[in-house]
Amino acid sequence: MRSTTPHTPSDRPTKSVRRSTNRPSNRLSIRGRWSRIGSAAVAATALVLAGLATTGQAAAAPATALAAAKSSAGKVTWTRACATPAKGRMACKALRVTGGTTAFQKAETKADGVTPKAADASTPSGYGPSDLQDAYGLTSAASSRGSGETIAIVDAYDDPNAAADLAKYRSYYGLSSCTTANGCFKKVSQTGSTTSLPTADSGWAEEISLDLDMASATCPNCNILLVEAKSSSMADLGTAVNRAVTLGAKYVSNSYGGGESSSDSSYDTSYFKHPGVAITVSAGDSGYGAEYPAASQYVTAVGGTALSSDSSSRGWSEKVWSTSSTEGTGSGCSSYDTKPTWQTDTGCTKRAISDVSAVADPATGVSVYDSYGVTAGWYTFGGTSASAPIIAGVYALAGTPSTSSYPAKFPYAAAGTSSLNDVTSGSNGTCTTSYLCTATSGYDGPTGLGTPEGLTAFTG
Repeated sequence: MRSTTPHTPSDRPTKSVRRSTNRPSNRLSIRGRWSRIGSAAVAATALVLAGLATTGQAAAAPATALAAAKSSAGKVTWTRACATPAKGRMACKALRVTGGTTAFQKAETKADGVTPKAADASTPSGYGPSDLQDAYGLTSAASSRGSGETIAIVDAYDDPNAAADLAKYRSYYGLSSCTTANGCFKKVSQTGSTTSLPTADSGWAEEISLDLDMASATCPNCNILLVEAKSSSMADLGTAVNRAVTLGAKYVSNSYGGGESSSDSSYDTSYFKHPGVAITVSAGDSGYGAEYPAASQYVTAVGGTALSSDSSSRGWSEKVWSTSSTEGTGSGCSSYDTKPTWQTDTGCTKRAISDVSAVADPATGVSVYDSYGVTAGWYTFGGTSASAPIIAGVYALAGTPSTSSYPAKFPYAAAGTSSLNDVTSGSNGTCTTSYLCTATSGYDGPTGLGTPEGLTAFTG
């Protein structure tokens, strides 16, 4: 049965504030000056001791060419965490910032007058838990809800440092301990084994760190189950999704995708048709164009925004994340997947992408701790790999979905209400049916129905 604890559409203050009064003092936030307590010293010591982590078999996988982004945050460069996959394999959607000044750093400079360093792993340069909770009206819910819920993270290959890196992130931001020992964190293979794990891969390890940290940021009280597929094939990743559900997860985040195929309808029923389970999937990072499994009728397809703090009553503003016609949030009209009954847009006869969205622009990216195959330390990440686990965390805060429901439907019942932040500016490319690639009032492809404003749009 789903939780019956009362909650409001949002716990946002009625007027703009520069600091949330109920956040732990050792969390970083651009909504005020940093309060580091002893965490920065601990993190710095860890950097000195850790050095360059040992890598696994696939650690030397080549990164793609750097992309340059110009936005209100300034010029930021980044690289894709995962190498280009072989044909028929899924690509992870994590983008790691390598230089420039992020939105978080610019806001901190304005507050403290300190010129930020380029991305050097020594200190966070992206949004932390307090920022994300504040931006999406989750501060009170994140503090009081989520206990006993399990968010599953499904990715390919093994991250040997997953538990240790997660501990660093949570300790630095003042989140409760989430370890194997206390039962909060568990890592298994797609078979459910805790000891026979896949081959390690440094690129997918970055993806895993991003996903674990974002689930923690939005639902700090939730348990986390990491299910590692033995490869990035849809069959193995799908098997991992099924394993997550078998092990009891009611919220499953998937930050990967690939081209559509005529096999997708069979994948839908084999891997993603799980009533009563909220399954979130990244919409993609290549601009306009449909991807799978975001196109599955049974999942919540999550698009991406650029998120910036401002002086509005909300304290934040968002627009479609787009760097170029080939880089930005995915969206589009599926060529194969059936349109779910709750989608009523008329310009796409099949499944339209996305449903909802959250921050994904690397220039306004999120803080992540990672140590496998890179200098151990703090990195800023973007991509719809960030937005998918954020939304999974929101579903978890909202409470267990009703038994026979498909939670992708829930936001549609709240369309046009204050439970969602409608994103109305920006586009991710060109298309014949404009709303599928251009933000507009109400539903649009790049941002769906909008971003969370509290929990009401994610209950049912």
